Amino acid sequence: MSLKAKLESLLARTDESVRASISDEQVGKLIKLVELLDKWNKAYNLTSVRDPNEMLAKHIVDSLVALPHLKGEQFIDVGTGPGLPGLPLAICMPHCEFVLLDSLGKRIRFIRQVCHELNINNVTAVQSRVEAYQTRLHDFDGVLSRAFASLNDMLAWCHHLPKPSGCFYALKGTYPEQEITDLDPQFGIDDVHRLSVPGLEGERHMVIIRPINAH
Repeated sequence: MSLKAKLESLLARTDESVRASISDEQVGKLIKLVELLDKWNKAYNLTSVRDPNEMLAKHIVDSLVALPHLKGEQFIDVGTGPGLPGLPLAICMPHCEFVLLDSLGKRIRFIRQVCHELNINNVTAVQSRVEAYQTRLHDFDGVLSRAFASLNDMLAWCHHLPKPSGCFYALKGTYPEQEITDLDPQFGIDDVHRLSVPGLEGERHMVIIRPINAH
């Protein structure tokens, strides 16, 4: 089965709200993203996932299941690695702007090359540690993280990034009960969604957090 056929099969098993968000042209770009990741991975070790077929579920679909839950138009993906979940989301949300932030130059170079080759115009790739990243205060509707840090670490390092009405979106595996119990009292849980990722074993959750004093 081709990568395109396999991705289409996986997407057909996702929630309707995910499937409906993705065009044929975007599927083509997602496949090209996987092919570029596979090519660069051989030289630069960007991800521990070596098989492009596995990348479809573990990287692409695992990123896209966030689509129905994101609100706003300005997002930052902190600790993006090789652009996950930021690149798949940017491809499928062309009306939104994404900053993809990582401290390793090889990852940022990869993201910039992908954007050049796939004509992705809504991504800014920035090499920086998140706590050192200076932007206009309260810039973003959403702060995204995937396998990045504990919830409290994420909030401590990223507290300066969202607008007052913005949210933190943390993509997690199993339900992070202890992390939620230990959450800094300045922040509250807005929602926790259990995500269904076809082709992946194990649980996936999105934890949505906002400052208590947000209006």
